[in-house]
Amino acid sequence: MPKPVVGPERRTNPLVWCFALVCSFITVAVIVTGIVIFIAYMVVKPRVPQMSVARAHLERISYDAASVLTLKAAIVIRAENHNARAHSSFYGTRYLLSFRGVKVAYLRAGSFDVPKNSSVELFYPVESTPIPLTPDQADSVEAALRQKHVVLEIEGETGTRWRVGLVGSVKFRQHLYCHLKLPINGTTVYPNCSTKSS
Repeated sequence: MPKPVVGPERRTNPLVWCFALVCSFITVAVIVTGIVIFIAYMVVKPRVPQMSVARAHLERISYDAASVLTLKAAIVIRAENHNARAHSSFYGTRYLLSFRGVKVAYLRAGSFDVPKNSSVELFYPVESTPIPLTPDQADSVEAALRQKHVVLEIEGETGTRWRVGLVGSVKFRQHLYCHLKLPINGTTVYPNCSTKSS
């Protein structure tokens, strides 16, 4: 029986080996990084800081025969950080308080920090300038006075930033939209309004 003819051995090009080693190293590095980030996430358990309307009440409302409205209210907005291992910062806070689309006041705050597992309350005493009303808006005020409450809207946003373990700094924009149904007798209300992230 004839023996098979064996030719010279073909060697793999060293560049191919180098490429394979680099790919293997990158794969291992990605897997290890993923595991470290997952473990850090499970340890830190990050939660997005939030803003919410804690409470509000109407102190005074005045509406005259010339269809001019003035009001005075107190609004408390709470910044909450439920992260057990991370401080958070809030910045660019700006909310518009309005009545049926008419600006009553801007609620603003500079940058501030909230310690871990804590909250900070921002107190806004609001006193409007005289607001001339359209006939439709005047009808709404008259109806509100008959029903013994006034509905105001708060809309706006704030920025949040906090550090999540090895992942680094994380930023979110927080949007808030809230209807405040305020009794004209000054009773404090506790709305269930909080921010949504984007």
